[in-house]
Amino acid sequence: MADKTKEKLDVIIEMNKQKENLGMVTLHQTRELLMDAGAILLDVRPPAKVAGENAQEAGIANAFYTPYPEFANYLDELPSDHTNPIVVACVKGWFANRVMGYLEMMGYENVYVLDTNIEDLIEVHHAHADK
Repeated sequence: MADKTKEKLDVIIEMNKQKENLGMVTLHQTRELLMDAGAILLDVRPPAKVAGENAQEAGIANAFYTPYPEFANYLDELPSDHTNPIVVACVKGWFANRVMGYLEMMGYENVYVLDTNIEDLIEVHHAHADK
């Protein structure tokens, strides 16, 4: 079993090495992934870390609030196509990076982590949506 796990981890790490910045994406890159590549956004902040609205409540297209402590309850929200891009976001990246690892172990190939606080993305979304 350890050999199979190591092989899977080696593949995942190699996939991440192929990604710019090891899969960390900026606000601009996240918006491009969401708007142009059909990515989904997972806001994985625990409820106690959500100040105001979560990304789904903010009306960001293809955004789902899947809080880290209950992440396993939201697996039905994930795309069936394991090549579909997914951006995972939280406050500082801690929970997002954990979820990225889970998704990659589940076979998702194009998983990214927002490199800033998701509240910044929500603010940018509101600024663009209000125009």
